[in-house]
Amino acid sequence: MHSGIEYESAAPTMKRGPKETEDGARRLSRRALLLGTAQLGIIAALGARMASLQVDQADEFRMLAEENRINMGLIPPARGLIYDINGVVLADNAQHYTITMTREGAGDVDEILARLNRLVALDPERLEKAREELGARSPFVPVTVAERVSWQDVARVNVNAPALPGVVAELGRSRIYPQGLDMAHVVGYVGPVSDFDLSRIDDRDPLLQIPRFQIGKTMVENRLERDLRGSAGTKRVEVNAAGRVMRELDRVEGTPGADVQLTVDARLQNYIQARLSGESAAAIVIEVTNGDIKGIGSAPSFDPNVFVQGISVALWDELNERGVDASLHRRPLAAKTVQGTYPPGSTFKMVTALAALEDGAIGPDETVRCVGHLDVSDVRFHCWKRAGHGNMNLNESLKQSCDVYYYEVSQRVGIDKIAAMGRKLGLGERHDLPMSAIRTGIMPDKAWKREARGEDWRIGDTVNASIGQGYVLTSPLQLAVMTARIATGRAVKPRLVRSIDGVDEPSGAGESLGLNENNLRRVRGAMYDVSNHPRGTGYRTRIATEEFRIAGKTGTSQVRRITQAERDAGVTRNEDLPWNRRDHALFVAFAPADNPKYAIAVVVEHGGGGSTAAAPIARDVMLQALYEGTPPLSAYPSASRGQIADQQRRLNDLIRDIQPGRNADEA
Repeated sequence: MHSGIEYESAAPTMKRGPKETEDGARRLSRRALLLGTAQLGIIAALGARMASLQVDQADEFRMLAEENRINMGLIPPARGLIYDINGVVLADNAQHYTITMTREGAGDVDEILARLNRLVALDPERLEKAREELGARSPFVPVTVAERVSWQDVARVNVNAPALPGVVAELGRSRIYPQGLDMAHVVGYVGPVSDFDLSRIDDRDPLLQIPRFQIGKTMVENRLERDLRGSAGTKRVEVNAAGRVMRELDRVEGTPGADVQLTVDARLQNYIQARLSGESAAAIVIEVTNGDIKGIGSAPSFDPNVFVQGISVALWDELNERGVDASLHRRPLAAKTVQGTYPPGSTFKMVTALAALEDGAIGPDETVRCVGHLDVSDVRFHCWKRAGHGNMNLNESLKQSCDVYYYEVSQRVGIDKIAAMGRKLGLGERHDLPMSAIRTGIMPDKAWKREARGEDWRIGDTVNASIGQGYVLTSPLQLAVMTARIATGRAVKPRLVRSIDGVDEPSGAGESLGLNENNLRRVRGAMYDVSNHPRGTGYRTRIATEEFRIAGKTGTSQVRRITQAERDAGVTRNEDLPWNRRDHALFVAFAPADNPKYAIAVVVEHGGGGSTAAAPIARDVMLQALYEGTPPLSAYPSASRGQIADQQRRLNDLIRDIQPGRNADEA
């Protein structure tokens, strides 16, 4: 039975023809080819990049990987040694152990320092400074925590290494000065490089970035720093993740600094310092044939070894005389031979005499009458001998040191010619020596006063300058050079360095001064009479040995005049004044007189008269140089031999048996 609804039957399924099948297969093959090509391209690119990383850039990445476990470090070179003329070591290097720390390796700096302090007794001041440096410097830079530690302390650090990350005990070098205070004002000293040092020197040497690396601070150590320092070596060390050094892989040693030989004789220098003991004074001995400085002492002195590791505040204040009345300062840190300048007093009279003789302003036998004073433009200039010397010629004026003679002569020749002669003889000149803060002094003339004071030169200035007072200022070094030039007639130049790294420095013999030899002979003859004629001001301190006779000149330079008020109060003599207001004592000389070998200059600050304070020291030092050791008593005038014998016994405690060698025991 049908419901009346008719269902339409489904249409039959359509089949693809051969052509459609072929087109579909072709499209699928193209897509597969494109995809496969893209995949192959990517694989090829990756392969090429991997090849580049593994082959072409292998060294670069190997280096980057190694930097994670290998540190490069600098090896400080051995500093050059400093010797005297006979091979005595003046500055040496001593090996010692040092404890360093890096912030990167330590991690907790305070904790590690506390652990280290329980093992090794650390100086509190040094410990605090190390803590500051660790905070300020790069975390990878080693900072010195302790120096000159014992082997027992090194062993404790090494045994406890796991508990002390970043801490290393290693062998280092430090400067030592076997001759102590004898050479402090010549050799100088080294000290740890500071930020202040780096700010004032133009030196990019990476060694200077090593904390507490030692550099020259003063004198030869400073002036020859580049020669003495050498160049750094390098080392590669393997470190673990904590920064502890595991092993040293390799090292390349640096170039040691050059050795330096000075012209000074350590034995003579030792005697000079002993003889100056107790004084505020300076003495310098120059070999006149070549300018070599044989001895150059300043007193009081100091021990340069205290500066090597960094001086304490208390000792620094002591050496600077803080807390001491300024009127009593004797300046132990000052090298008075080159840094002190003084009115030369009567030692300058040879300059005025030679200027007048060379100019023809006066003849050698022409006389000037001394009545004890000379009036110049309504000002009275006194002679030291108030009663006067009578008629004075050149020889007598120098022998008896008459002031009035030079007052008169100086007005004839004029200050400009006197100043020119002073400069020719080495005054007012900064002599080129490897020493610190060398003073130029003042050799004044009319142009100098206009420039320096803004005033015109006055005739009274000439009168004062003629006897080494007024504006004239000279150093002991300049006075020694002046004396050497008078003795030889040549432009002798002082020389302190004999050789650097075995290469000799130029001689200081100099060329002829071009002065009239007859005039020089007259001045030398008058200097001989100063020391060997009974009326000479230096007669009491003559040398008795015929072949070593000395030719000299005394000098007393006024610090200030005794005021009328002081005279009214009973102060009439220099000795009555406080120490710092007394006159300076000076003496210059050369010997032997007939064949000069050495020239000497001595200044005793506030010593009073040159004949009583400076001349005896100069005579004793000159004899020590000529005899190359302690002279016999027969070299002295018979009247003074007892006193000299006592003096030699006292000095024996200060004189050391110095022999060529590398350490304090040998030297």
